Amino acid sequence: MTMQKTGAHLAVLAAMACLLAAGQAQAAEQTVDNATLLRIRDAAMGSDYAYQRLTDLTDLVGPRLSGSPGAAAAVDMVATEMSKIGTQVMLQPVKAPHWVRGAETAELVDYNGRPAGITQKLVLTALGGSSATPAAGITAPVLLVHDMEELNAHKDQAKGAIVVFDAPFDEQLALAGRSGTAYGEAGKYRFVGPATASRLGAVAALVRSVGGANYRVTHTGMTGWGEGAKPIPAGALTAEDAMLIDRLAARGPVKMHLTMTPQTLPDVDSADVLADIRGSDKADETVLISGHLDSWDLAQGATDDGAGVTAAMGVAEVFKRLGLKPRRTVRMVAWMNEENGSKGEKAYFDAYKDRMGKHFAAIETDAGATHPVGIITSVVRNDLKSFDALKSALRSVGAPVVEWHDHLGTGDLYMLEDAGVPCFEPLLDTRTYFDYHHTPADTLDKVDPLEMKKQVAVLAMLTWYLANMPEELGRVPAEGGGH
Repeated sequence: MTMQKTGAHLAVLAAMACLLAAGQAQAAEQTVDNATLLRIRDAAMGSDYAYQRLTDLTDLVGPRLSGSPGAAAAVDMVATEMSKIGTQVMLQPVKAPHWVRGAETAELVDYNGRPAGITQKLVLTALGGSSATPAAGITAPVLLVHDMEELNAHKDQAKGAIVVFDAPFDEQLALAGRSGTAYGEAGKYRFVGPATASRLGAVAALVRSVGGANYRVTHTGMTGWGEGAKPIPAGALTAEDAMLIDRLAARGPVKMHLTMTPQTLPDVDSADVLADIRGSDKADETVLISGHLDSWDLAQGATDDGAGVTAAMGVAEVFKRLGLKPRRTVRMVAWMNEENGSKGEKAYFDAYKDRMGKHFAAIETDAGATHPVGIITSVVRNDLKSFDALKSALRSVGAPVVEWHDHLGTGDLYMLEDAGVPCFEPLLDTRTYFDYHHTPADTLDKVDPLEMKKQVAVLAMLTWYLANMPEELGRVPAEGGGH
């Protein structure tokens, strides 16, 4: 009897030991606790660090087009600041293109009903990648079209003409929450319209500015040439001026004098800024949080993408200020040359392509700094359930939505995503984002400091969650058939 009781007692003790060990193991694995997420939220909401960094970037540096002195100054500013807060800073060399705009003027010099001595001045700006007219400009007939089908129908008239694409940005679609779709529909004429016109023999091509807020403001951006297209002068007209030409073209032939003198200079040595907070037991894995440092040259680049890169800096600052050590290494990246070449993304991928499997996740903000309502991700769909525990913390700042897309195609994450890295971006209210996108109006006053704090809070909680979650995320390269 005594032996039986002793054996039973030992069995109970053994079972209790197993339960205790299991509990300890579970506790060790459960590294993403809600209390820490809320600490991170409170630290982000209680600080204007990111907004102050944005103020420095916009007011002290200003425009940061790749290859410019502004871009170089921005690299130094971000690297210095990230060193100051205690991250491990590295510069990833980038050979950045150096395109500069010159004179850009246009006027309508002949049209049906023109009073003697009258011309109509137009407001326009060169597109990135545009070639130049002669210094004295060119005078040519205008071929106005509304879409590619109309251009093809009148292709015989394109030779020797200035082709004008009057394709409006759908502001109602944007205000309905589909600004990305509106941008894609109107933007295709900027992306490929000049090349298409060039192949048909046009001497120049102008597009209606891609964006809302029609206050006679130009929206610049990159255009591409591809195979078989000789670069020609290419620019963006204000929406109002495109509509003016449309009305005049309905009366009869229109002739324009156009002067644009941009230059493509030799590439410049530049860099992505990398700032690491080294992880603990999974330090060889990386969670990347980023924004792009370059901007177009018409304004300060506050929403595109000063807010994105300084929000990423804000995430690193929160972790360092709280003394938090993530399991995985958190890497802040300020990308160079997103706007007109993506050379920073390519340089990073080339340097780390053999370590893509160790990139646990990547995040980029490149849609302004308006109210965040959640996150967007292209994780393997079955992994969405892994983020249920994050939703309650995000809900506390009004951002509970986890939206799944088959492929994000975000800014500087294309190559990482195509290599299978799970990618994320904040889900922002972008209904008015394209009012200022690539315009002279993209200035600091367009960023609400409170919404900036909320964006940092969302990004910081997401980054911490990814850096500490116990389970691995699935990886399906986008080129391999999607998710």
